[in-house]
Amino acid sequence: MMDATPELRETPPFVADGQSRPLDPRFVAAQRLTRWLFAGPVLLAALLAVLAGVLLGGPGAVLVLPAVWVASAALLVWWAHFWPPLAYRYASYSVDEQGIEMRRGVVWRRVLTVPRSRVQHTDVSQGPLERSHELGTLVIYTAGTSHAQVHLPGLTHATALDIRDHLLPTTSADAV
Repeated sequence: MMDATPELRETPPFVADGQSRPLDPRFVAAQRLTRWLFAGPVLLAALLAVLAGVLLGGPGAVLVLPAVWVASAALLVWWAHFWPPLAYRYASYSVDEQGIEMRRGVVWRRVLTVPRSRVQHTDVSQGPLERSHELGTLVIYTAGTSHAQVHLPGLTHATALDIRDHLLPTTSADAV
């Protein structure tokens, strides 16, 4: 007969040491790929629209539409290629016995603290791009209405599982 109790994984000591840690560097490549998968088709569709506008439009369209497309393309290229390393530079997290703290933001910096006592349950998710980079997203569901669902992307899958296990209640008295 199999034991019905789940096997408990032992949390590595580094997970809850209170040290500020950066996200996994592979997060930059995953973010770039995700953004290029969006930006590429948008740029192509906009280019086709510009070409149609130039062919069907008057002399003003020949000057204005390509200029608008070049400016928009430059902005999208910057967003897809140069923004992810900048965002990575300003993203970190720390876990201790009290809970988890996440820091993000390039222009507007944000520090979000989730006390362990407010954690209702946690999940670890992996989309296909995250899985290809061996990354995962820790999702923390909290008590209350503000930030009731908190996402921490850019962790290795194993680290996300370790943090998830650490944040779970350790005794039956900890359950909400």
